[in-house]
Amino acid sequence: MTTLSERTAAPATVTRRKLDWGMVARIVLLVVAAVFILGPVMWTLSTSLRSAAESFQLPPQFLPLNPDFSSYGQVFKQLNMMMLVLNSALVTGLIAVGQMITAALAGYAFANLKFRGKGALFSIVLATMMVPAQVTIVPVFMLIRGMGLSDTLLALILPAIPTAFGTFLMRQYFLGLPGELAEAAAIDGASPWRTFRSVYAPLAMPGLAIVGILAFNFHWNEFFRPLILTISEQNFTLPLGLVSLQGNLGTGSISVVLAGVVLSMIPALVVFIFGQRALRDGLTAGAGK
Repeated sequence: MTTLSERTAAPATVTRRKLDWGMVARIVLLVVAAVFILGPVMWTLSTSLRSAAESFQLPPQFLPLNPDFSSYGQVFKQLNMMMLVLNSALVTGLIAVGQMITAALAGYAFANLKFRGKGALFSIVLATMMVPAQVTIVPVFMLIRGMGLSDTLLALILPAIPTAFGTFLMRQYFLGLPGELAEAAAIDGASPWRTFRSVYAPLAMPGLAIVGILAFNFHWNEFFRPLILTISEQNFTLPLGLVSLQGNLGTGSISVVLAGVVLSMIPALVVFIFGQRALRDGLTAGAGK
């Protein structure tokens, strides 16, 4: 037991937490970055809720005082949204699935199989990532026309299935998996194909999720290739169909155009919401190994 003198000799001390200026600076930078990233999106949503006259109001107002949803109705009146969404969903879905399959097969081959010229071939695959699509669009168009696929949805799907980035990503993912799995499967008599299908492919699902989600987001918003490779309106994808909302010489209502843009963002947002866990798990899987 402590005496009264001992208890009074130790005065109560109050500890004050020092202000972490480094943390404050990081928070400020994150807020500024969020404003720059989300600012255009919020402005698009705000302008889509205004009338055509209010969209050009000076000084501009960030929040509409009287939200007007008539622009969204005009989008469905001026466009066949069902056809455009189905075309985009078909093209984007098949490209995403095709890239997941080809990236998994090619990545596994470059990571675990031994064959002559593997390093040089992989370097060539990586070199294609440095070539912009504008450079290859002419030979791709000539090949598509020679195959009789001009102005079809297959013209958008087939050239986009091979993916150099997906191959590189899956190769790195397979290299992070234990090599003893293949040795154990070989001892049990499994062929390389059986080893890939039954052992490595299930373990690579987080990496495949990354490839699929990134492919969906990129090709859902793709505009350049559909503009070059499609002519008929029944083959238009959603980004290409939204251009007609501008009207002749761009004289259409900016509110209607941005309302169409907001509608086109909804599927990509839904995919991200439901796929963010798989995306996060895939990005952090390498650290866990």
